[in-house]
Amino acid sequence: MTTTSRATAPAPAPAMDSRLIGVAHYAARGVLEKVLSRYHVTFQEMVTLRPVATAGGPVEHDRLVGRTVAALKADEAAVRDVIGQLIAKGLLAAEGPRLRITDAGRTFYAGASAETAEIAARIYADIPAEDLAAAARVLTTVTERADAELAALAS
Repeated sequence: MTTTSRATAPAPAPAMDSRLIGVAHYAARGVLEKVLSRYHVTFQEMVTLRPVATAGGPVEHDRLVGRTVAALKADEAAVRDVIGQLIAKGLLAAEGPRLRITDAGRTFYAGASAETAEIAARIYADIPAEDLAAAARVLTTVTERADAELAALAS
């Protein structure tokens, strides 16, 4: 008896929605948090440290607070606490109204960034550039619209 094989149609792509975006976010965040845990640094601390690490010089304290509040959709007091934790860990130093990354902060940031870059390369491997560009455009638009809705809800 011979059997004929039927071509299996590929599964339909899931619909793009907030749930799918959230699942992707938490999957990627889970990877980052696993790397950061080896350094005893939290996700919130990394998000707060990144702008100082990449600034090329000291950053105004209040500007960092505002930028981090916007990025994390967090409470200002919570962000100020995170900055205090980064200072206590010796990753940031206060210089009057400015914050600078310390040598320890630079070393941490370089190491964690290198580790996560290797993992990201594996995650994004073989995804066509045009698909990544389309996803970036869609996610940028979704972010802008969600930020506008959040602002409207706050008023």
